[in-house]
Amino acid sequence: MKNIGLILIALLALAAGGLTRYLFKSPQQAVLVLPAFSLPDTASVTRDSAEWQGTVRLINFWATWCPPCKKELPLLMALHNTYAANGLVVLGIALDDSVSVMNFLASTPISYPLLLGEQSGITLARQLGNRVDVIPFTVIVDKQNHIIYQHQGELTKNDVVSVLQPLLEK
Repeated sequence: MKNIGLILIALLALAAGGLTRYLFKSPQQAVLVLPAFSLPDTASVTRDSAEWQGTVRLINFWATWCPPCKKELPLLMALHNTYAANGLVVLGIALDDSVSVMNFLASTPISYPLLLGEQSGITLARQLGNRVDVIPFTVIVDKQNHIIYQHQGELTKNDVVSVLQPLLEK
């Protein structure tokens, strides 16, 4: 009986500690902000990230040799076509060399802006939270430049739309 009492006291102390920690935690959470970057597009024109400031951005890091990356391209194009009028910019950052990307685009056109990242793109993906270099890797950035969604691996329509719709309604 004594042991049960001690266990109950320990559990109550643990619960009280957890509640105290929850009630007195800092209300401010660190907000990850999209850093400024510049990368060339497929026409070799350097594009600056400030060009899309004030829009909701879905930034997708991908490669031509990556099967899940290629599989999600139709979804990304559909999102671009459906929500561009509502302020969404889908932006692809290819982590390949330009020759591979241009060869790929010859047979598979992409309807949204595409930048050539190569090593700079890998560095940017790491800055945005891709610590293990998984592709595809996608971030969604709100109109205030805050990264509000990060996803490693292939996207699903339901997950992305549920994140995008509230941002596009603001």
